[in-house]
Amino acid sequence: MRGLDRRSDPKRISWRALVLVTTCLLCACATSSTKQAGRIEFQKDGGFTITEQVRFSSGVRGSFKKALRLLEEEEYAPGIELLEQVIEAAPHATTAHIDLGIAYRLTGELERAESSIRRALELNPRHPVAYNELGIVYRKMGRFEEARESYESALAISSDFHFARRNLAILCDVYVKDMACAIKHYERYTKRVPEDEKVVMWIADLRNRMEE
Repeated sequence: MRGLDRRSDPKRISWRALVLVTTCLLCACATSSTKQAGRIEFQKDGGFTITEQVRFSSGVRGSFKKALRLLEEEEYAPGIELLEQVIEAAPHATTAHIDLGIAYRLTGELERAESSIRRALELNPRHPVAYNELGIVYRKMGRFEEARESYESALAISSDFHFARRNLAILCDVYVKDMACAIKHYERYTKRVPEDEKVVMWIADLRNRMEE
């Protein structure tokens, strides 16, 4: 699921989490552009939506949806090209910048990914998805302290944002070697997403290591 930074990144990753965000953005009843944070809503099944108001024409809306389909199919070059067109037409569409940053990250263009996501945060400094994605980029760059700060910023905005909490736990466990941080956030994550069996196993493994 998009938004999760795994211990070993799979070759194919779903865009579902960000699609939840963009769908709400596209369907918002907008009368003017805005830089406000919007409304964050969490569902019982662990999903979430973020609503923002942004002025979109029907043509730009169609391009945005097509870009997401291309990215889901791993057609990154045409997907990126379409997202860039969307941003040119609607420069205040925060989620388009985030999606572009994710696409750049998946193609290994980490500096461009960082730039795109930072632009999203300039537009909306309280966007937890942007902070979470920036944390993933920093982790891939080896900038672990900045990654930690980014995940913590996402959680400071929304403590229920379990994607960021899982990513922070993995960072502390695998990369920073802060076991206290890792166990704290793994356990808080499993309270929100108890069906994630991998994390349950990681907690058991971590506890064994802490006892050695």
